[in-house]
Amino acid sequence: MSIQTEPKQRTVTPFRYDVVGSFLRPSTLKEARLQFHNGEITAEQLKEVENAEIVKLVQKQKEVGLQAVTDGEFRRSWWHLDFFWGLDGVERAIIDQGYQFNGAESRPETARLTGKISYSNHPFVSHFAFLKGIAGEDVVARQSIPAAAQFLFELDRAENKESTQAIYPNREELLSDIAQAYQAAILAFYEAGCRSIQIDDCTWGALCDEQFMALMEQIGVNVAEYANELAKLNEAVVSGLPEDLVVTTHVCRGNYVSTFAGVGGGYEPIAQTLLSIDNYSGFYLEFDTERAGDFKPLRFLKDNQQVVLGLFSSKFGELENKEDILKRIEEAKQYVDLNRICLSPQCGFASTEEGNHLTEEQQWRKLAFIKEIAEEIWN
Repeated sequence: MSIQTEPKQRTVTPFRYDVVGSFLRPSTLKEARLQFHNGEITAEQLKEVENAEIVKLVQKQKEVGLQAVTDGEFRRSWWHLDFFWGLDGVERAIIDQGYQFNGAESRPETARLTGKISYSNHPFVSHFAFLKGIAGEDVVARQSIPAAAQFLFELDRAENKESTQAIYPNREELLSDIAQAYQAAILAFYEAGCRSIQIDDCTWGALCDEQFMALMEQIGVNVAEYANELAKLNEAVVSGLPEDLVVTTHVCRGNYVSTFAGVGGGYEPIAQTLLSIDNYSGFYLEFDTERAGDFKPLRFLKDNQQVVLGLFSSKFGELENKEDILKRIEEAKQYVDLNRICLSPQCGFASTEEGNHLTEEQQWRKLAFIKEIAEEIWN
């Protein structure tokens, strides 16, 4: 099967074949992090190992053909908590239970408020500056951060709700401070040379999960109203940013040691709210299993927005069937023009430092496979 179209090249993110951002941590890096945790090496020595491994990673991304590169989140433990911990007024806290996945439970850590939220500086900015310095001019250096909605979601957890409300009895003040801190952080990345930022956001995967929605309703939360609040917060963050800063967002449904979260459900309940957020150039959406539903919700995409179909799984190393992928792209074309479609895995290969259950060789082979299919479609 082949798809006939007038191919259009893309010169900004998202690209026709892309990646969400995190990569499997090499054994050298894992060993160094353990040594640092045990007090056997200094922070500076750990940084030297991180730097060396990120240089190798960027070169490997170029070799596989990626046009946008990341640092693989090699300096992070989590895709989201490390960023929250770097904001003023936030601390790392240990709780009784970790995030629940299908057959797995994460480390029991969270981000909790100690005072008003603000931005003064953030270690991620210097991390990006290093990436930008080694990436060169032939690729885009991309920064990923968790969404403001994801931060609010974390502060609203049962374990954190009391401390959040004690510091912010006024909900509007909380939302305002989050938005201001996030905008300041994004502008700091911009000053460091960032022109492509990806905002990772699992809240939407939860809000269209049938089981989670039922639980929310049981405790008296109106899911539609909460979704609107999250959307408005995200929109406040990305409004008024420099015109040459490309902002995309990624939505997934759980990605921890090759497991997922929730029971699933299509995007339809939240699609109009999510896809109506202004100033996102593209949406990276998980579509690798039936849990994500059909492509009908893509009808809400604006004409100037791309959708990156996460048709390939980062959870296992085996390659998908090419004919099946091409058929699914044909299905998506019923709702969105082919030249507004890009391809990627549904999520990163290591949303946490533990990583998914596949090898580094399989990770790179999968990205090469995505590139092969994209080139067949868009020449």
